[in-house]
Amino acid sequence: MKFGETFMEYLHGEQEGCLDKCAHVEYKRLKKVLKKCRSQGPPSTSCNDEQQQERDSEQNHSLSQFCHCQSCALCDQMFFSELMREASDIAGCFSSRVRHLLHLHVARGMQRYKLRLRQCFINDQQIMVEEGRMLIEYVTMNAIAIRKILKKYDKVHCSINGKNFKSKMRSEHIELLQSPWLIELGAFYLNFDGIDGGEFSEFCSRFSCDLSATEPVMTLMLPNYTKLEYGLTCAICLEMVFNPYALSCGHLFCKLCACLAASVLMVEGLKSASSNAKCPVCREAGVYANAVHMLELDLLVKRRCKEHWKERMVAERAETVKQTREYWDLQTKYAIGY
Repeated sequence: MKFGETFMEYLHGEQEGCLDKCAHVEYKRLKKVLKKCRSQGPPSTSCNDEQQQERDSEQNHSLSQFCHCQSCALCDQMFFSELMREASDIAGCFSSRVRHLLHLHVARGMQRYKLRLRQCFINDQQIMVEEGRMLIEYVTMNAIAIRKILKKYDKVHCSINGKNFKSKMRSEHIELLQSPWLIELGAFYLNFDGIDGGEFSEFCSRFSCDLSATEPVMTLMLPNYTKLEYGLTCAICLEMVFNPYALSCGHLFCKLCACLAASVLMVEGLKSASSNAKCPVCREAGVYANAVHMLELDLLVKRRCKEHWKERMVAERAETVKQTREYWDLQTKYAIGY
């Protein structure tokens, strides 16, 4: 079965009930645009009209960064702006739904008590596992749709604009399969227990991790047999991440290491980092403001490597107390003048 048919079946299948308000790639419509462009002649006739190029360059100046060859007036207005919007909407929907799902799993205090009480009447575990499965299929199918439609674009126009667009998606942090929330979902399934047998047990078996290796790694086998591996080593301390945070650029660090790199105190948090602070790996600025606290990943490390987690916890608490004391000593000196 062709992917277009598979994708349409997915959109009109059982996922429609729970993800009907989520954005998706308009794969069928974009494919029709490509067919129309191909039917009008070879790429040389659709891409080499100088007058049309001049008009397009004025109207679509923002799209010029994607183009490696002469633009196609018929397709560019539809493709790159539409795909960027759709990918951004999909990434936003995916992150918000995963954030809500994981918030229920790691709930604390009164909310945790309410959820425990509710489980006496409703099997919330199966509901959470099922929703997580649908979210993974949702982001995987849309990621494949974007990849395939860009590949078709390059084939029709004999260009590499589609590849350039992928690079642009990475720079805008909306490449779907690189989302830190996908790592959190993987850790969620590795943390989950109490689901015995059946479809859920088979789905959870697609996720694995090796935390005892020299370079700890998490492996995700997605529904289309795409294998993703995520390194769990902090690039600063060169140890397995503890109390991990994912920066906007996608790189993982321990909270203490990230605070040191951003020149902020633990008590202040990463949100207080300067907009000029750069990622220690890719050197991109402004990546600390929207850092994601990886609670599920931290819980995974706590359960699988108890002794290591305890040692790191003691060290982090000691450093936090030290920094807090220094912080308030400075505040006192500023207040009283000596």
